[in-house]
Amino acid sequence: MSDPAARLGLGLAAIARPAYITSGRSGDLGDERGVGTLRARTRELLDAGYAAGIRYLDVARSYGRAEEFLAGWLADHPEVDDVEIGSKWGYRYVGGWRMDAATHEIKDHSLQAFTEQYALTHELIGDRLAVYHVHSATVDTGVLDDARVHRAMAHLRDEGIRVGISTSGPAQGDAVRRALEVRVDGEPLFTSFQSTWNPLEPSAGPALAEAADAGARVIVKEVFANGRLAPGGGDGTDGARAAADLAERAGVPLDRLAVAAALARPWARRVLLGPVSVAQLASNVAGAELVLPSGVDDELAALAEPPERYWATRSARSWS
Repeated sequence: MSDPAARLGLGLAAIARPAYITSGRSGDLGDERGVGTLRARTRELLDAGYAAGIRYLDVARSYGRAEEFLAGWLADHPEVDDVEIGSKWGYRYVGGWRMDAATHEIKDHSLQAFTEQYALTHELIGDRLAVYHVHSATVDTGVLDDARVHRAMAHLRDEGIRVGISTSGPAQGDAVRRALEVRVDGEPLFTSFQSTWNPLEPSAGPALAEAADAGARVIVKEVFANGRLAPGGGDGTDGARAAADLAERAGVPLDRLAVAAALARPWARRVLLGPVSVAQLASNVAGAELVLPSGVDDELAALAEPPERYWATRSARSWS
């Protein structure tokens, strides 16, 4: 991938539903978050991302109407035949397009959930689907030991769809390593891993490096720590303040520093962006051109938080 932007992906988690846990959404989106408004903004982002050279697009069943929005954009752009599309199953969006919903999504890693959700994904994305992940797979849910789910996903693998898992939580590394062990008909099942990595939470790095060494593809998500590592998104924690200070001393916007840090991981094939405006996207993409100044990577490494604390902080974030 000679074009730096070709290693980037555009995720629709934050733009295809009215509420999410990213900092600064009130200022970024305003109060108008009707379906029509967010569909239009999604189209603007897809247009801008494609023009910038981004060729990986990330959606999920639980991302509001992300698959629907993407399918509409693809239908209106028949000339776009060079994008790779990844989606996920395992969560259902139940927020009803309400900001004040008590619950926005429900996790279900059963075979029935896979069967139902894949049918819906295929109805919208069809043969354009290239990657299908178990959404936030963990050792605890049992999906990594469920032979019936593995057999069902192996049918997709055998049809040419790359299957894998996304991960969240303090035990991401355990989930990645367990998934690497899964075989169906003697062949590895999970060969794509979409995991959180950023300077505040780099703990999955060693396991992701092992996955890459085994021939799997690694996609990095949440490089901005849900806004904590974006300009104006700091939450007052020591790590966020230190990162902002480091970016100021380096003379670059914090989001670009976060993108460059993720792209500097040799095992990272893709780095996902999740902007809600074209201006945010442009700044994020500029991070692909940034070479980390000498010593900055070591300073970023010093910002790492204990995984349990990082994920407890993330879990406590409100939907806005």
